[in-house]
Amino acid sequence: MKRTDAFPSLSLRLKLVLSYLIVALGAILILAIAVSLAIQNYFANSQRDQLRSEGEYIAQQIGHLYRAYSGDWGTVPLQQIQTGGPELLIITDKNGDRLLQIQPGSLRLSDDEIPVLRQSLILALQGQENDGRLQGGDNNSSFSGLYVSEPLRYNGQSNGNMIGALFVAVPERFPRASVQLAFLTNVNQAILIAGAGVALVVILFSLFLARRFTRPLESLTTAADQMRQGDYSRRADPPKSKDELERLAVTFNAMADTIESDVTELRHQEQLRRDLLANIAHDLATPLTAIQGYSEALADGVIADEEARQETAQLIGREVQRLRRLVGDVQQMTSLDSGRARLELAPLDMPGLADETLAVIRPECEQAGITLRNEIDPQTAPVMADSDRITQVLLNLLDNARRHTPAGGCITISAQPMGKMLRVCVSDTGTGIDAADLPYIFERFYRVDRARTASAGGSGLGLSIVKAIITAHGGTVSAESSAAQGTRIYFSLPLATRPEREKYVGMGASNP
Repeated sequence: MKRTDAFPSLSLRLKLVLSYLIVALGAILILAIAVSLAIQNYFANSQRDQLRSEGEYIAQQIGHLYRAYSGDWGTVPLQQIQTGGPELLIITDKNGDRLLQIQPGSLRLSDDEIPVLRQSLILALQGQENDGRLQGGDNNSSFSGLYVSEPLRYNGQSNGNMIGALFVAVPERFPRASVQLAFLTNVNQAILIAGAGVALVVILFSLFLARRFTRPLESLTTAADQMRQGDYSRRADPPKSKDELERLAVTFNAMADTIESDVTELRHQEQLRRDLLANIAHDLATPLTAIQGYSEALADGVIADEEARQETAQLIGREVQRLRRLVGDVQQMTSLDSGRARLELAPLDMPGLADETLAVIRPECEQAGITLRNEIDPQTAPVMADSDRITQVLLNLLDNARRHTPAGGCITISAQPMGKMLRVCVSDTGTGIDAADLPYIFERFYRVDRARTASAGGSGLGLSIVKAIITAHGGTVSAESSAAQGTRIYFSLPLATRPEREKYVGMGASNP
């Protein structure tokens, strides 16, 4: 059963705003409660101290009046006792009999508070000052508030004889009589107003921050969605914040560049694979068609002349050789690409190898009127390479140069050390390669002359094999050319280190 949310999902921007607002309001609420409790506690302590001071003052007044009227409660004018406001005032003699009781307004003590009052007066008659709080009752007319009880002594002195007790209580629900309550109300209102103002500022500030935070994320989301739909050229706009969001956007763009490059390369490789299959099919079909035609002609007796039959058989043999070369080149290319080809690395003398290779191709070049030159310095340090593979590289390059160099031209092999590598150049003075074709000459089955067939120009894998062999040696291949000015093919090979050369010499000395 599909689950559905009761509430729609909130956007990240709204979540940020709400989180800022909740934190700010929570802080304001905690601060308001703390301030309110602190003020209430301060006013309660102040009111208690004030009431105690007032009780002590009244007790002293009563003690002086009692002495002034010769110690007779019957003659003491207790009605002259002044209090600071509407208070509950009770005066008893030393036997606990009430001499005076003044109640504020219509407030009355509840029945539950009578024992508290009696106990407080008893303690005062025992000489103990005490204070507390009358809780009152559910009735709005019941008295509630702080109280204090003081012992009454002769002449108001602390060491005087006990003459009675005093009970004073201040009501807390007297209409508009509490300055403290009004002040506390004003403080709470100020806190509420300040909280509302702060909440408004927090909302505006959080909207600004949330927009600043989420805009790069929206750009990233849009770019990622476009990439999901196949548009790998879309990029996110990095913010100028120098923080994690900028690093995320920059990293995303770098990842997008890598993905776009990889996808482009995959598409290119797929196209190359298709072209490879098509070229192999084409190059295989041509000799197979010729072989089939010649074979059928021989089998049907169409060619009766013995000399013609022998010539036809030779043609079939040449086509078979072409197939063998093509299959051999494809196998070698596959072996090099897969890394299965083993290289017999050893220090190799490039000047000597160049002389040997030129000697192989010299008869064909002399017949075509082409001059060959070896300009590699005989003192050039040896390279670490496979002799057979590098010979194949030179033969492929020299054969290509021969086929594109007219009579009277020149083919040259030169080399120059560059750091830890030796850069070899095979140059000719032939027809050159068009600039549009130059970037693709090392691709498989690529032919500069589209009209040239395999019978006239090889399998189309020669330069691809050259690149694969040099890459397997850890080198690089490049080409320079211009129309009617010749072509220069460069490849690099690692120079043999001194320990490698000494090891090779030692192995040669031990195996005469």
